[in-house]
Amino acid sequence: MLRAALVGCGKIADAHASQIQRIKGCEIVGVCDREELMAGQLAERFHIRRHFADLSELIKETRPDVVHITTPPQGHFSVAKRCLEEGCNVYVEKPFTLYRKEAEELIELAESHKVKLTTGHDDQFRHAARRLRQAVRDGYLGGAPVHMESYYGYEDLEATSALGDKDHWVRKLPGRLLHNIISHGIARLAEFVVSDSPRVFAHGFVSPMLRAFGEEEIVDELRVLICDENGATAYFTFSSRMRPSLHQFRIYGPRNGLVLDQDNETLIRLRGKRYKSYAEHFFSPAVLAKQYLGDTARNMRTFLAGDFQMESGMKYLIGAFYRSIAEGAPLPIPYRQIVLTARIMDEIFEQITPRGHSS
Repeated sequence: MLRAALVGCGKIADAHASQIQRIKGCEIVGVCDREELMAGQLAERFHIRRHFADLSELIKETRPDVVHITTPPQGHFSVAKRCLEEGCNVYVEKPFTLYRKEAEELIELAESHKVKLTTGHDDQFRHAARRLRQAVRDGYLGGAPVHMESYYGYEDLEATSALGDKDHWVRKLPGRLLHNIISHGIARLAEFVVSDSPRVFAHGFVSPMLRAFGEEEIVDELRVLICDENGATAYFTFSSRMRPSLHQFRIYGPRNGLVLDQDNETLIRLRGKRYKSYAEHFFSPAVLAKQYLGDTARNMRTFLAGDFQMESGMKYLIGAFYRSIAEGAPLPIPYRQIVLTARIMDEIFEQITPRGHSS
């Protein structure tokens, strides 16, 4: 029986609790939040016997095997460090840490205590994303990636509480709003970037709409170019204004390409060779249509089988992490990807943070 605990009882904690309770042979033995009322309410919603306002008491009283950290990002490093030192396996919500050095320190600590660590990049484990990963492993690209494009749109900017609150915790992050959002899109690139130290060129700005409201600090438009020493490149686009709001990943190899559309849960295989003459205009649309129809049927079958939840990626990631603990299976996210994601984010925020603005 794996004993799990949650630290941080905000909105995302409900999704974690729901997915943990789906796992056989696992029990949530306690939840913790500085606001004890929030911990008590979460415990009541999910029928968890114990709740705490102090992390030390949670660890001492419940002795969890796994701790899920769902606090605001500023607390990720200190809480994870304490849990690792106590011999707990740790799942940290995104963004993993505020800085790359913190990520490296936590990984070293996990390895020295012989426990495991992962982060909440669950978008990489939705159904279509897993099919993309398998296609790359099977050699569909025809070699190492030549170019990648990651798009991450944000539609709920006007409802973001940080806009009306100058003391909101999001504003205190090194990358402010971006820091709390873009790790999903950056992690997609980090999975396939070959270099451990790619060059990063970032351009970020406050959109005209936000400036019209008097906002000068929260960057809501970001464009990034990433290059490695082998000549491979990647683009990352974050936008709150672009419509349609995309959540896509495109990866191109020397032979073929793949397009993942998270919003529609589709994976399209792009044939590298062109048909001759006018055949390109007739056969190619038919091939694409067949793939879209196939994904429609696949999604429907998955839905009818009860495995098409909004949190399907989280369900898979948590299950894979728990198998790595209980059965010795490989970690779902290699530590290299976690560090590289943090490194790229460090460089982005260093480049787009205006001089004179403290983080």
